[in-house]
Amino acid sequence: MATSPDPSTVSAPPRHEQPPLDAHALAAASRDVVRRALQEDLGAHGDVTSIATVPAEATGRADLVARADGVVAGTAMVLAVYEQVDPRVEVELTVREGTTVTAGQVLGHVRGPLRSILTGERTALNFLTHLSGIATRTHAYARVVAGNDCVVRDTRKTTPGLRLLEKAAVRAGGGVSHRVGLFDALLVKDNHVAAAGSITAATRRAIARSGGRPVQVEVDSLDQLDEAIEAGARDLLLDNFSVEDTWTAVERVRALESRHGPILLESSGRVTLETVGDYAATGVDRVSVGALTHSAPQLDIGLDIDLAAGSGA
Repeated sequence: MATSPDPSTVSAPPRHEQPPLDAHALAAASRDVVRRALQEDLGAHGDVTSIATVPAEATGRADLVARADGVVAGTAMVLAVYEQVDPRVEVELTVREGTTVTAGQVLGHVRGPLRSILTGERTALNFLTHLSGIATRTHAYARVVAGNDCVVRDTRKTTPGLRLLEKAAVRAGGGVSHRVGLFDALLVKDNHVAAAGSITAATRRAIARSGGRPVQVEVDSLDQLDEAIEAGARDLLLDNFSVEDTWTAVERVRALESRHGPILLESSGRVTLETVGDYAATGVDRVSVGALTHSAPQLDIGLDIDLAAGSGA
């Protein structure tokens, strides 16, 4: 049987540490999701409108243009789409990931067979506008907390199949990733506590069996906060605390650090763009916001054929 940890020997992780996004896994996920998206769009017969209206030999250029202010993310997805649609299409990006852009700004150019450019248009824009929307929303939150020693983190409330892409977009917007999945960190939530029987039992089991992975414990009251710390927790998620209760929690925890060592605090729930500054001002180390990924509106970006660039006969 696993032994209970000695709370005095448990240390908090670095304050703003985030798990790395595996570049190979991100590239593989991008290729796979593009393949599925194109299959969904093209079916068995392809782009019948472009085939019917655009001569097979016609070539030209289209420009990616921002129609609203925002932060760009997902630029690599445009390249990934056209690599699969038609390798003859050349994509030239004029902005980098995480760039702040204004309405009317050209983000890049797409050159090659016009049929292929049009075939990939919607799929490329679906990824680019969605991920740029996440980066834009994240940037708005990050700007509000910038005056505090606090970071904005995402959650696992992501679109199934797009998690790595969406977490990369959060980073492009100035946010920080929480755990990538259930495999790389432990987060003890209310249902784990209910199944284990108590905060103490769940916390001690999680720490003892973590295998060196980060352990965070969710608490929904000041009493649970005290119990979790005594059980060894050094990274606590304050779930649905009011701003007033968060001030109290921060003061209590900072007083306990002389005895227990550094303790991380994260606010979650009730955190909106209007309230995030108030939570950050309490002294918490992090705020997590599911809306970064599950509710971000798309950033309006278009792909416009440039008639002045001409096309082949």
